[in-house]
Amino acid sequence: MDLNFDQSVVFAILAGTLVLFVWGRWRYDLVALAALVLVFVAGLVPAEEVFLGFGHPAVVTVAAVLVLSRGLLNAGVVDVLSRHLGRVGTRPVAQVATLTGIVILCSGFMNNVGALALLMPVAIWMSRQSGRSPSLLLMPLAFGSLLGGLITLIGTPPNIIIAMYRAETGLPAFGMFDFALVGAVTAAIGLVFIALIGWRLTPRRDGQSAPEELFEIEDYISEVIVPEEARLVGQTIYHLTSAVEKESEATVVGLIRGERHIAAPSWYEVIQAGDILMVEAAPEDLKSLIDEQGLSLAECKGDCKATLGSDDIRLMEAVITSDSPLPGKTAASMHLRGNFGVNLLAIARRGRRLERRLGQTEFVVGDILLLQGSDESLQSMLKTFKCLPLAERGLRIGQPRKVALALAIFVAAMVLSALNVLPVQIAFTAAAVLMIVVDLVPLGDIYESIDWPVIVLLGAMFPLGHALESTGGAQLIAEQLLLLSAHLSPMATLAVIMGGTMLLSNVVNNAAAAVLMAPIAITLARGMEVSVDPLLMSVAVGASCAFLTPVGHQSNALVMAPGGYRFGDYWRLGLPLSFLVIITAIPFIYYFWPMRPV
Repeated sequence: MDLNFDQSVVFAILAGTLVLFVWGRWRYDLVALAALVLVFVAGLVPAEEVFLGFGHPAVVTVAAVLVLSRGLLNAGVVDVLSRHLGRVGTRPVAQVATLTGIVILCSGFMNNVGALALLMPVAIWMSRQSGRSPSLLLMPLAFGSLLGGLITLIGTPPNIIIAMYRAETGLPAFGMFDFALVGAVTAAIGLVFIALIGWRLTPRRDGQSAPEELFEIEDYISEVIVPEEARLVGQTIYHLTSAVEKESEATVVGLIRGERHIAAPSWYEVIQAGDILMVEAAPEDLKSLIDEQGLSLAECKGDCKATLGSDDIRLMEAVITSDSPLPGKTAASMHLRGNFGVNLLAIARRGRRLERRLGQTEFVVGDILLLQGSDESLQSMLKTFKCLPLAERGLRIGQPRKVALALAIFVAAMVLSALNVLPVQIAFTAAAVLMIVVDLVPLGDIYESIDWPVIVLLGAMFPLGHALESTGGAQLIAEQLLLLSAHLSPMATLAVIMGGTMLLSNVVNNAAAAVLMAPIAITLARGMEVSVDPLLMSVAVGASCAFLTPVGHQSNALVMAPGGYRFGDYWRLGLPLSFLVIITAIPFIYYFWPMRPV
């Protein structure tokens, strides 16, 4: 196979881009932008077309759908579906089937990561109530969120991308429910497999042995008495905290003064002789505090856990999500007490409480934080750092429920686009604007609800995909596949396209996989002189089914830490599920979207 210079350059840029995607040293949007600059410098894309990808209808639609997803979450649509999950019982088959079924349904119509993030705390809570590890529920939940994306046009960005590529061939773009002909059946069969067999293939990580609290607070709270001769008398709690942080780590989470109990006392509360300070600290830090400050240890005579709470002050467990700014930062650097009036009492990771010092622990996605503070301060902190409270602490954050209004706006957008009254990008942009106007999405949340790295990735990859096509690179790859297809049946050819896209999607972002494979599929269809639809559908399904690695999709990464999974755990369930998707989807694609000669 002979390569001309332009093809060699574009293949070299693509190869370097894929290597950097897999390496993960730099975020994928930065890698895509660098590739975009390189194709311009190489003269493969003219200056006036370099940034046209950011105005592509697929990019606009993805952004609008993300805003709509935030509106549906804020309205409590997922809450309505999940609030009765406690009645499911403790049998793993019932729990897996119910949770995975709900996330499939939600992911078909909203951002799959958002649906997963809201149901993940419910799964963790159900695991703890059942005395089992969350690892049995979380991987099925993540894979279910990917299967749900197969059902509709807006279920996942690859579907939107594939629909727009079909429009570029001169055919109408795929409609809202065109994907359901294949996707709904595939998702349903995947659900049955996961519920009956698949969850048994997930690793058994050590979990709670009984349905008790992950954090037994009274085991970590001590009472210390401030004697008259102590140096702290007349000083503030802030002064004590500042002095302690230099040598050890301890948090004053309550104060008892006579008959008065003060939960989460102010930093500017002046310490008096006879005060009893409730301190959260490891044993070695507690000893250091007592020795250095001249305090004495008192037994906790009452219910420490009850003393910590009041009508206004309470405990909350919250999960760090994938889009939180907390991962990589330490507890000490965030100054939660000073900035939000919230105490961080403990951190749990992979189902177990961390015993290391809190201030030196870097947060990771999926960490469960035990927080203490007022309702107002806790809600402010959760919103700022994009954390989700566990189910028993109150699943929702934010606004009163406006489920009917949110659903009416969303359904109207779907109907208008499905009936071709409005182009999909116009219908969903208008719906997003309407959700903002009726305050389902506050002004401050508009840009926060959009996954900007994905938007930048798409905007940068579209010109790169066009460069692959314009230089003849896609034609070259298609010619090799055409030679292969001469020895294969049509269904086997579709399986090769779907399987290749799956493998690519497991190492790069699924949207990028769709952008790169769609031009090849179109060129191959022209070479075979058949309809482009079955090949594009194969790409769409393959791009959405990244089940083999935690880096293939954000959903997979989100459950890695709380499930206690390792990189190599995913293929145990993901490999048979991938084969099942291919075996299921290919016949339905061939039936509903036949390879007709053109």
